[in-house]
Amino acid sequence: MKIQLPVKGFSQYDAAVDAKFQASACGPVTVYVLLNYLIPDKHAYMPNELYKNLKGTRIGLFTYRFIKYLRKMLGTSWTIDKCSVDEAIEELRQGRPVALKFDKYFTFQWRKTFSFSYHWVPLIGFEQTSSGLFLIVHDNGGRNRASTIRKIKYELNAPILTFVKMVPPQVT
Repeated sequence: MKIQLPVKGFSQYDAAVDAKFQASACGPVTVYVLLNYLIPDKHAYMPNELYKNLKGTRIGLFTYRFIKYLRKMLGTSWTIDKCSVDEAIEELRQGRPVALKFDKYFTFQWRKTFSFSYHWVPLIGFEQTSSGLFLIVHDNGGRNRASTIRKIKYELNAPILTFVKMVPPQVT
């Protein structure tokens, strides 16, 4: 089974993102991409504003800040919470992308190799095959490179993954 939502990606290295934020703007850019998909005509936050409002730092955006300050920005009618992989897949089935964080440093997995070391990405789909579960993500781009869609093997990355669902008020 495969589901892939038609989410438009955005590069954290885009000229619209302040140069001093770019290296650590993956969390705010992930929120920007998800809000553009979930409420395209109603959301007015740009990546630089999200970086400041979510309290981004040079080493990235911590999960608790992502949740706490996004709840503050969007209001209590939204459901913004950590969730399991099964809940994330259900969100995708319901047509809602999910924020996905890779974090080998604060999970003390320094010596292992993962798809990303410390990075937020929009989870836009999944594919279940005989080889296992694959997560479909936008990678938030690179210097001089647009965001691209990648398939990531779940089992190889599972120890360092955190999923955050963002459910708009009309859905809860």
